Amino acid sequence: MTAINFSDTPKKTGYSFPAEWAEHEATWLSWPHKEASWPGKIETIYEPYCAFIKAIAEGEKVRINVRDEAMKADAIAHLQKVGAHLSQVEFYFNESNDAWCRDHGPAFVLKGKEKAVVDWGYNAWGGKYPPFDLDDVIPTKIAKHFNLPLFTPDIVMEGGSVEFNGAGTILTTTACLLNENRNPHLTKEQIEQYLLEFYGAEQVLWLGDGIVGDDTDGHIDDITRFVNEDTVLTVVESNPLDENYLLLQENLEALKAMRLLNGKALNIVELPMPSPVIHEDTRLPASYANFYIANAAVVVPTFRDVNDEKALEIIQGVFPDRKVVGIDSTDIIWGLGSFHCLSQQEPAIKK
Repeated sequence: MTAINFSDTPKKTGYSFPAEWAEHEATWLSWPHKEASWPGKIETIYEPYCAFIKAIAEGEKVRINVRDEAMKADAIAHLQKVGAHLSQVEFYFNESNDAWCRDHGPAFVLKGKEKAVVDWGYNAWGGKYPPFDLDDVIPTKIAKHFNLPLFTPDIVMEGGSVEFNGAGTILTTTACLLNENRNPHLTKEQIEQYLLEFYGAEQVLWLGDGIVGDDTDGHIDDITRFVNEDTVLTVVESNPLDENYLLLQENLEALKAMRLLNGKALNIVELPMPSPVIHEDTRLPASYANFYIANAAVVVPTFRDVNDEKALEIIQGVFPDRKVVGIDSTDIIWGLGSFHCLSQQEPAIKK
């Protein structure tokens, strides 16, 4: 195995990536505009998307990447329709190829009262959806705008592929990070080293496959999410004939065998899956696990399904201090992602 020189990384210089439930300064989004991501449906997503922004803006700023003044005006018009707090919304002229800010947005790391940006390489989930050149440079643009230190690991990484407990542990999947369409020149051990060094963590725990229909090759944020330092919510399928049943059972068993840095087993809370969501003969990656933890709310995708209320109750149970908000994601999921995929948190510096 070739040794990699990590002389100046976030970990070496004292930075780390906070858990999503840590206080945010803001949430970053890239305004949806790519019709090919929601063929024949893009106009239908703006109402639930803006409802998402409204819920976030109750407790933090929302920073939106837009192409130009025309896109900004269009965004404001949509936000006004849902009564969002426009005083909490800021616009930045960072042109994007697509809306999936979890994967192309900046990864913010903190060190005391200092903040920095990690700009991972981005190739639209293994080169599936070119072009992606505009998305790839957004983190660097944001770092320059705010005059923040910038780290640029020269490998492909997506925010939706990693999950954090804020206490040194990263959870990810082999299906995504070991896929040869990302970093074929690196071994599993080398990829782990990058994760630990650039997120400032101590261990990486690996699950296997993601859910059926997930074009990201198995992002963790559709299957298993940390909700505190030692608890995960993980989706399970109750129908043994469903194509997700076995792989989610395998992930559940893997979680039971995992140990945190302090030697503790994970506290595992099971979350149901919605019934299959099919559009134009395509199974979509509908999952309640794709929720977003904001300061004032936890926003959960719903799917007009019998399990919606049950999922909301379970998620409310693990977030007693936050309001859980369900927003219909039936149209948004046609783009093969939901609220967590669309957003990236910017942590607040502790006062």
